[in-house]
Amino acid sequence: MLTRRQFNKLLLTSALFPSFACTNLKKNSFIPGTLRLNLGFEPDTLDWAKATDSYSFDVITNLMVGLTKYNNDLKSIPSLAKGWKISNGGRTYHFLLDKDAKWSDGRSVLAGDFVYGWERILNPQTAGPYAYLLYPIKNGTLYNTGKIEDPKLLGIKAINDYVLEVNLESPLAFFLNLTSWAVYFPQRKDIVEKYMDDWTEPKNIVTCGSFVLDKWQHEYKLLLKRNPYYSSSIPTLEKIRYHIVPEQSSAFSLYLNDELDCIDSRSIPISEIETVRKMPETQIYPLLRGTYIGFNVTKPPFDNKFVRAAFSHAIDRNVFPKVLKREEVPTATWIPPGLKDFYSPDIGRNYNIKIARECLAKAGYPNGNGFPKVSMYFPTREDAKLIAESVQALWKKVLNVEVEILNQEWKVYLSGLHQNPPHMFRLQWGADFPDPDTFMTLFTSNSGNNHGRWKNKNYDELVLQASTTLDLQGRKSIYRKAQKLLLEDEVAIAPLFFNTQVLLNKPWVKNFEFNSMDLVFCENIIVK
Repeated sequence: MLTRRQFNKLLLTSALFPSFACTNLKKNSFIPGTLRLNLGFEPDTLDWAKATDSYSFDVITNLMVGLTKYNNDLKSIPSLAKGWKISNGGRTYHFLLDKDAKWSDGRSVLAGDFVYGWERILNPQTAGPYAYLLYPIKNGTLYNTGKIEDPKLLGIKAINDYVLEVNLESPLAFFLNLTSWAVYFPQRKDIVEKYMDDWTEPKNIVTCGSFVLDKWQHEYKLLLKRNPYYSSSIPTLEKIRYHIVPEQSSAFSLYLNDELDCIDSRSIPISEIETVRKMPETQIYPLLRGTYIGFNVTKPPFDNKFVRAAFSHAIDRNVFPKVLKREEVPTATWIPPGLKDFYSPDIGRNYNIKIARECLAKAGYPNGNGFPKVSMYFPTREDAKLIAESVQALWKKVLNVEVEILNQEWKVYLSGLHQNPPHMFRLQWGADFPDPDTFMTLFTSNSGNNHGRWKNKNYDELVLQASTTLDLQGRKSIYRKAQKLLLEDEVAIAPLFFNTQVLLNKPWVKNFEFNSMDLVFCENIIVK
């Protein structure tokens, strides 16, 4: 049996020396009706109550839909709900479900499936990292934090099989956007409770999106096939084949050899980026996504905000687009320019050698003297390594401190962030919905994705206030205060840049529409 390394070497050899390789796929350069993509890493889970990473959500996006769904303009449009009524000053929603909507086993999608799914995520025993996104629901926070134990007190109720009532704590400007996101998808109680941890395996899982999970060869490949019970527009595609090839050079070779139909940045080695930029099919798009350095504020010396400030001021963000060459936007702020009403480029701790050294001295480490051994972790990928090496060199040059950088396979890395975060870590965060709240709630005290473990009551109150403020100017002002607290006063994170997506599609791929949330909706894609 070939090892992973031998397999990747064979793929690379086939691309470089096609005369020595099997030519069957070259003769048939694509498979009509099948879209071949590379996830990069194995999905951590396909349970949308527990998923946190983009690799998982890439698959879930095509297995499931919610009450509403995004179009490619990122507007929430009817999906499992054919309509809704809003009352009680914006606090109460009645969703009218589509009676033709069915699960992949033929059973109708019922209002009770939403009640169960949302209760399950909010149940403290589930430990859903995204539970905080359901806090707008009445008593959601109290139930998730164990202050009340009866789920019937939640503001969710099935009036009948096809009418779902939702009561919110306060009016929310972006609530319909939330209902398009995965944590608001319905779930089947009978399936989850029968199969427990194995309910997402192909033989057990039941979904209601445009595709169903047919095969999952762990660490190798996933296969989705068209859902015959999908009640919306019938997909043209018959199958989606997700490869799991973390090595960017190997994935790029697969694309060159016509064994992948589309690739993006996760499948393009930095060493090939100049070549890629010259390829006629290459497109580069701005994303609602930021890359940052997280500090574990519970681990000395990063419990000292002057240390965190020193490390942020020591980073020359202009290095990253030069190293990565993908038109990244250097930044020390957090809400991206794609959310133009809330973008504040003047906020943040920018590169300043003098202030960086002064802050480190204030923390008790003049010229780096006596600074303890610290580590920064990053996921195993070439671009992540280049980022880590760049900041490591800058911290040595400006602060005279040694930082150990360590890479880990994705699942191990993600598990460590949840269980025992290192001193520092490199992470990306992409929008879950097109509103600044998705970036700002990330660092609230109850966020399951706040891996730096920074908690600030004033920040929590500001973010909550902004989410329930309907006046645009009022929201802008509140978010400015919150960003200053996060990035300047407390320096909970050090933003590095706003990401772009490099996208390549083969000519036989049609209707591949891009959006700034980088959600790949395969429902309308054609391969022929």
